[in-house]
Amino acid sequence: MNSNIGFIGGGNMSTAIGKGIVKSDPSTASKIWVSGPHLKNLIHWSDMGANVTTKNYEVFNNCDIVFLGVKPNILSEAINGCVNGIEKLSNRHVLFVSMLAGISLDNLHEVLKLLAPYAKINVIRIMPNTPMTVGAGVCIYTPDANVSDDQCCLLEKLLNTSGMCEKVQEPMIDTLGTLTGCGPAFMYMVIEALADGAVKQGVPRAVAQRYAAQVLIGSGKMVLESGKHPGLLKDEVCSPGGTTICGVNALENGKLRATMISAIEAAVMRNRELAKH
Repeated sequence: MNSNIGFIGGGNMSTAIGKGIVKSDPSTASKIWVSGPHLKNLIHWSDMGANVTTKNYEVFNNCDIVFLGVKPNILSEAINGCVNGIEKLSNRHVLFVSMLAGISLDNLHEVLKLLAPYAKINVIRIMPNTPMTVGAGVCIYTPDANVSDDQCCLLEKLLNTSGMCEKVQEPMIDTLGTLTGCGPAFMYMVIEALADGAVKQGVPRAVAQRYAAQVLIGSGKMVLESGKHPGLLKDEVCSPGGTTICGVNALENGKLRATMISAIEAAVMRNRELAKH
């Protein structure tokens, strides 16, 4: 890969993406630049072989692709930090890839226009999730109208190293991003609860947790690879008068499905509230 890759903000999601890129091609480590307010918090990047700095403008000056991994409320401050030591280079094209939840492409361009005198700026919004750390994540993205197919392909190549990466329309990204971003937390609760049920029946905690986690992995893979509706797959496990249908009845009595639907709705509503501030 010829492009230098930058991260303004070197936190958990940036790290997950960076690790996936380096794992796929270790030679890319020296082409990665990462900025953050404290170098001590970027040691793990240095250990990977990346360049670290406290100056955002060094990331902008050196990189063709810049991931924005800061909190939405300090976006303007972060971009101002790019301007303060910027190098005026002609014919530059910089692709910004934003991980900021709820911040639209239009809003991003409004903030990034400070950099327009120094480079042609294109923007892609992404919504990654934490399982990207283990190469089994989901990342959806939506590009602005000027992003080329080649740039989309490059992004997919970078992020497919950490899981599934697919393009969606911007009106869908906040809801789908909430599903994929918050969903792991909800699934961890399901794993914990399934393990608790087995522990109650006398199974050691570590054993119950390991099997519960594998059940979710296998179930998800069945949905993806079979192409069958989850309801049909559920029916195929439920024999008449058997153990599974009795468990399903208990879940229905506990309103599992309604609760999951409400969880997604509550998270989406909160995401929209945060986007207004």
